[in-house]
Amino acid sequence: MPFQVRYTTQNIDWQQVSAVLAQVGMAHYSADTHQKAFENSHTVVFVWDGDCLVGFGRAISDGAYQAAIYDVAVVPSYQGQGIGKLIVEKILERLPSCNVLLYASPGKEDFYRKLGFSKMTTGMALFQNAEGMRRKGFTE
Repeated sequence: MPFQVRYTTQNIDWQQVSAVLAQVGMAHYSADTHQKAFENSHTVVFVWDGDCLVGFGRAISDGAYQAAIYDVAVVPSYQGQGIGKLIVEKILERLPSCNVLLYASPGKEDFYRKLGFSKMTTGMALFQNAEGMRRKGFTE
């Protein structure tokens, strides 16, 4: 059965979203925080295998010329099947006129390069946990 793509936050188990982000080593928060973040996003993509949520991602955007992709994650047992690529492609389809930014987890840069992203030389960040992000390799 092919994967199903949905563009709605209805019927999402937000605890599962938080758990998947934790499993893949990404920033994760309470279920309520993830629900708020996804519901306030311009674009959301959820990928299902039958009744099983296997991946997701989101973008915030002005809908005109700027966007940023966040929280692209795939359940570990489903990785390597093109789901991450599918999520990013579906997000980009909904942002056709936008410049798109993202920050990748250290070590995932090549995945995004294959999708057409380039490393920025002027990217800057102001993180709530600056020291933790530096230790993880996100900043200098």
